[in-house]
Amino acid sequence: MVLGRGTRLRLLAAFMTAACIVLIGPSAPSGAPSAVALPSYAAKKVVANRVLTWNICNPCGRSGHNVGRAAEIATYAPQVFGLQEACVRDVEKIRDYLENFYGLVYHVEYGTVLRNWSRCGGLPWRPGAFGQALLSAAPMTDRVQTEYPDGGSEDRGYLAVTTEVGGRPVRVFNTHLAERRQPEVRARQVRVLAAEVARHDRTIVLGDFNAVPDAPELGGMWALARDTDPECRPSPAGGACETTTDWQSKFDYVFLRGITPLAHRVRPSLYSDHHLLYSDLGPV
Repeated sequence: MVLGRGTRLRLLAAFMTAACIVLIGPSAPSGAPSAVALPSYAAKKVVANRVLTWNICNPCGRSGHNVGRAAEIATYAPQVFGLQEACVRDVEKIRDYLENFYGLVYHVEYGTVLRNWSRCGGLPWRPGAFGQALLSAAPMTDRVQTEYPDGGSEDRGYLAVTTEVGGRPVRVFNTHLAERRQPEVRARQVRVLAAEVARHDRTIVLGDFNAVPDAPELGGMWALARDTDPECRPSPAGGACETTTDWQSKFDYVFLRGITPLAHRVRPSLYSDHHLLYSDLGPV
């Protein structure tokens, strides 16, 4: 059967409407977004020993993407989570949705490294801030924001704070290294990051490293810490590393120093080309 142009357009419009409902859920009468229902296995409250890292992808905009992002984070309810490629305005909305829709209250610290109108909106002469963010159910102190001396094709850096995970103080880092075709730049960035990580006995390093586990430039991190996945090692023969991206590579890590991993999960998302990676941690 051949459909006329008008029929095809109506079908396309119906499909797009249905897709939006699936992605963002119904809206309140005022037009404001409403909560997305969480799956039955979702955490009921913040999990005190859980950390999560997620490159939320920007620009990867979908209608209602911040509502969907908040719902996915709320499903796992980490004590601490780090976001990369994060615009301040997006993080503000995600944080508000977590509290107002799901009762999850987080403190936030930003590690923005540039202002970018095309990524983060705003006025051309006052663009939104872009970079990393750390959110924690416990207060954060001793914030350090560092921009790498060489960011590669785009400014990059790390954010570090002291907070609580599992009821104990820990130093938490969140970073995003240079894009995948710039290994020499990443090597220099890892040297800067590793020197700071080495100063702390109990450390969690979250982030998108833009490199597979056996990439030479990650050697400085592997010398200090281990990945939350006990089967993942920096050698192709060292074990199977679960992929964390849509292109079937592991680029996202929860590196642990002085802390024991208990379990981890990787969860694909509609809202990013990176998957959510979370880890439940044990005591020293």
